[in-house]
Amino acid sequence: MDDGQQLGVFSLQDAMRKAKEMRLDLVEISPNASPPVCRITDYGKYSYEQKKLRKEQKKATVTVKIKEIQLRPNIDPHDFTFKLNHAIDFLCEGMKVKVILRFRGKELRTKHIGVQTIEAFIEKIKPWGSCDTKPREAGRSVIVLINPQPKDQRAPHPNPDERAVEVAYEEIRHVEGADIKKPNNSFRKQALDSTKLPAKT
Repeated sequence: MDDGQQLGVFSLQDAMRKAKEMRLDLVEISPNASPPVCRITDYGKYSYEQKKLRKEQKKATVTVKIKEIQLRPNIDPHDFTFKLNHAIDFLCEGMKVKVILRFRGKELRTKHIGVQTIEAFIEKIKPWGSCDTKPREAGRSVIVLINPQPKDQRAPHPNPDERAVEVAYEEIRHVEGADIKKPNNSFRKQALDSTKLPAKT
């Protein structure tokens, strides 16, 4: 019954007859129970209440999306900044960010460079996100999951004019062995030095 009153165990025929006498419907609630559980109710009203309940449960369910950002041990500062800005966008939208740094070939010999790169990423993103655990190794990768900071503690979402343009090399890595290619004018200098000016007459 709608008021929660239990009428006991009936055969299907008796239950249907009782529902008919009350000018209501016999609705199966738990078909897998033994014996199956039914309710004598107005089916239209019952169906509406169930749809409303499912809608409320769906609203209460928070789906947290996880976005993935991939780094390389010797990532260029411009690419580092580009990926950092994307991660900030995701965190400001309430998403989690999984940062994966992958090693290839000989890069495995200098894991400290890759670890420092991912630690620099975590440090730079602190105003918008934090991680509960330290970066962990998984085969040829180092992985860390960054959670968005609570809204009242999170830095404002930077607009395009306030975005970082390019992180300095020294902010990504400052350990010995980092072999990232820095801007170099040596080729131009060598070319100028090797150019012979015509002798004055």
